[in-house]
Amino acid sequence: MLNNRHRIYIILANLFRLLLLGAIIGNVLTDNWLNLFTSLLTLALTYLPIFLKDKNYIYIPPSFQLIILAFIFASLYLGELNEYYLKFWWWDIMLHTLSGVILGFIGFALIYILNKDTKVNLALSSLFIAIFSFTFAVSVGVLWEIFEFTMDWVFGLNMQKSGLVDTMWDLIVDSLGALFSSIMGYIYLKRRGVSYFRNLVRSLLSRDKITKEE
Repeated sequence: MLNNRHRIYIILANLFRLLLLGAIIGNVLTDNWLNLFTSLLTLALTYLPIFLKDKNYIYIPPSFQLIILAFIFASLYLGELNEYYLKFWWWDIMLHTLSGVILGFIGFALIYILNKDTKVNLALSSLFIAIFSFTFAVSVGVLWEIFEFTMDWVFGLNMQKSGLVDTMWDLIVDSLGALFSSIMGYIYLKRRGVSYFRNLVRSLLSRDKITKEE
């Protein structure tokens, strides 16, 4: 039986895919090949959680799937295809902050799961896990800025908008979002607090491979 969150995710994901199919058809008819590529990439990303689950790489809980889907929708569909980055000056800042939070949590979850795995000989401190969470998110943010620079330089795009100023603000808000997740992760490890954060972490743990939390 599907729980309510999973059912909501399936409905929203399918609606999103229908919008993308409409965008793909429109891009083909108007010969807008860059947006066509973006639409196809976005459509493929909506199937990423299913692919990861089927391959047993990692289980992504429905609540986190909804967060990822919403981020993809806001960044690629609204931001790129509907030019929200140009219409709203704060759109890019908001999404980079959220990406820092999401990537910070992913970094925390990855190292936390390894730390709890009985087959991996790790005994990492709470502070180290929090620092890894922060640096993981910031590193991905830096790689994204390199990607934007490369796309602008090679294909003549305008992903960096105002250049250095845009890049620096992106990295700053990426870092702030990552700092938030790492602090929440540290508090969770030290006090078992932050109920929503705790629920997300627990839902990622595999019962077959990871020992249960005390």
